[in-house]
Parts: sequence; structure tokens; C-alpha cells
Amino acid sequence: MSVLLLGVSHRSAPVPILEKVAFPDGDRPKALDKIMMSPHVSEAMLVSTCNRVEIYAVVDAFHGALADLTALVSEHSGLDLNELTRHAYVHYSEAAVEHLFSVASGLDSIVVGEQQILGQIRSAYAEADEHQAVGRTLHELAQQALRVGKRVHTETGIDSAGASVVSVALDHASQIHGGLVGRTATVVGAGAMAGLAVAHLIRAGVTSIHVANRTLDKAENLASTARENGATATSSNLDGLVDAISAADVVVTCTGAVGAVVELGDVLQAMSQRMHRDVVICDLGLPRDVDTAVAELPGVHILDMETLQRDPGAGAAAADAAAARSIVVGEIATYLESQRLAEVTPTVTALRRRAAEVVEAELMRLESKLPAMQDRDRAEVANTVRRVVDKLLHAPTVRVKQLASSPDGSNYAEALRELFELSTGAPEALLSTTFEAQPERLKGRTDA
Repeated sequence: MSVLLLGVSHRSAPVPILEKVAFPDGDRPKALDKIMMSPHVSEAMLVSTCNRVEIYAVVDAFHGALADLTALVSEHSGLDLNELTRHAYVHYSEAAVEHLFSVASGLDSIVVGEQQILGQIRSAYAEADEHQAVGRTLHELAQQALRVGKRVHTETGIDSAGASVVSVALDHASQIHGGLVGRTATVVGAGAMAGLAVAHLIRAGVTSIHVANRTLDKAENLASTARENGATATSSNLDGLVDAISAADVVVTCTGAVGAVVELGDVLQAMSQRMHRDVVICDLGLPRDVDTAVAELPGVHILDMETLQRDPGAGAAAADAAAARSIVVGEIATYLESQRLAEVTPTVTALRRRAAEVVEAELMRLESKLPAMQDRDRAEVANTVRRVVDKLLHAPTVRVKQLASSPDGSNYAEALRELFELSTGAPEALLSTTFEAQPERLKGRTDA
């Protein structure tokens, strides 16, 4: 079994395409169920964030699995296959491992080095595990990716350029307003991104925050957290959205809802109450939370994912990024070596088991021919035969484990299985299949 990745991200597609392929919270469990219905897929994990949708699947047939995954995303997004493949990228085997490690390290984010992606991968893994879509391969891969991400953030300064997309958006808002100290803000949504927005707003000096959400209890929980951190904070459901926008200098929306939450009429009504003050709306939702027509209103500044994609400052220092990539490269080599060793171990075990069976059969045959042999002599013969077999097997079994760490190491295990007619029942290793083996229309599409 090998890992197949099908993805669309901010690097391969514009925001309108990302909006179409995004899987809202309520759709992800159903999508996982459909993925697992493919006869070619044994494990699956779906990562859907504000700037990427990626399906990681453990598959037994590349082309069949890829056809099933692209059909699912096409049906979900409404994009035909030709349009989808223009914006999709595919990684297989080692390339899929490399990509996930890079993503977990923040190297592939809009804001290079942001840490939020670690939590998003962790949540994607937990959701897949809850729906019984995770087995040994994805468990080990996801856990190692999370460890690599933590190591990168601990050992490098990659996150010094900005902790998240939120921080970059608020930097823009600060420039428009000439600073955020003493300003008021409204946060629409109460999830993880909203919590991050509240933390950054307080850090930027915003003194008054209003949280609006479909569920009032969740809005109040986030407002309570803001109050605990020194801000004046209130909450409401979305019925109070117009008043909340009219009172805010900065509005951050991040609901994950399907369709606009902030309508043109809401903003028109709010602007009529604002006494000619400008407002900055940071639309971090995917799909968009804010009606696109709002951007045409005077006094309204929209900062959305497209704006952030063009931000030249949304990256870590070159030296820190290089150090992070060096860690990722080393971790990939270690991970793949461990996988190859895990694949060859059952072969070595099977070889020794086969040798033991042969020894025991020959000793029984000897006993039938020499029934009068003394027990002491019989034991000495048995020990001698076993020592001879052990010595003959020692060099090849040690050597095959050493060779297994090389890129083509699985070939040596396969040779042993063929030569000795072994059946290990072991899962296929992560092979070094290259992108050249993939469909021509997707060839060359990468997310690196």
C-alpha cells in the first residue's frame, strides 16, 4: 500500500476555486465515508482549511484510486474534471510524505511558518480516526508529521514573520487605520480561527471586542475569554450583526459557513450609522463570508484571502526557511528508512521461520532413521544443525536490513521472498514511485 495525495491549495488555485472545493465541517464526515467506499482505498484523511483541501489516502492502485478521488471532489465542487485537474496537484508515495511534512512545518502556508496548520492536521487526523478511516500507515504518517512540525517551530525561527493568516490581515488593517490601539473590533464566528483573531486583536491593542455567532453560547464563551485577557467584550447571535459592524473599526469574519454571512444590506445599514468612519473587513472565511458586492461600498476596505496571497511579507526569513527545510529533508529520510525496515522485517522473520521448519523436519527424519541414537547425541546434532543454519542466515539477514534503508531497498526484500518462496502477509512499503508514473494531465502539478 502507498500514500496518494490529491490536493488544491492557494499555490495552485485562485480563491473562487478554493471556495468551491472546500469541505465545510458538516460535509467532511460524508466525504470520508465516500472515500472509504472506493475499493482501492483502505485509509483516508481529509484536510480542509481556509487555503487548502487535501485528501491523503492509502491505496493499492494508483490510477483507480485517483479516478475515485477526483470524481468525488468534482462532484462536491461542481467543477468538471478538466477544470479541476488544471488546479489540482497529485503526490504519490515519498512525494506525498514530503508534502505533508512541509505542510505541517508551515513551509507551504500563505504565511510561511504559521502554526495553525498543526492544529488543523491534528483535527483532520482525529476526525478520520473517529470515522474509522485511519489504519497503521496514516496513523504513523500523521503522528510523524505533527512531530516534525513541532520540531521545526522549536528549533528554527520560522514563525517569527507571523503566527498566522490572521496576523497578516491585522497588519494590513493596522496600516489602513494608522494603528489598532484603542480601536473596536467585531469577530464573526466562534471557532478556532475566531479565537486566534481575538488573541491577535488584544495583542494589537484593541480594547473593545464584540463576538457574533449563530450559536450565542459559543459567542459568549469566546467573549468571556477575551474579557479574561483584559478586553471589554460582548456577544450576540447574528441578529445583532448590523449594530456590531456599525460600532467596529475592524471586522474579522471566519465562520466556515456555506454562502455569505455578511450581506450587502447588512453593511449598507451599518455604514449609515457610522458617522463617515471607515471600516476594515478581514474576510478569512472559505468560502467567503462577505458578499463580494460589499467591496464596492465607499469607506469599506476588504482584506480577503486573495489579498493575503499577494502579500510579499507573508513569509519567514530565508535562513529560517532553509533551516526548516533541512529538518524536513532529514525527517523524511528517517521516516522512509523506518518504513522500509518495517517492510523488510516480516520477510526476515518469515525466512528464519522457514529455516526453523526445515531444521525440525530434517531432525525428525534423522530420528526416524536412527531411533537408537542417545539423547545426548541427538541434542548435540540438533544444536549443530541449528548453529549452521543460523550462521548461514546471519549475513544475508543483516545485509538485507542494511540495504533496506536505500531508496530501492524493497527490491531486496522482494528478492528474498521470491528466492525462498516466502509469504509474509506484510503490507506493501512506501515505494519510490515518481511523478512520471502519474496521469499526463496532472504531471508537473506540484504544491511545493
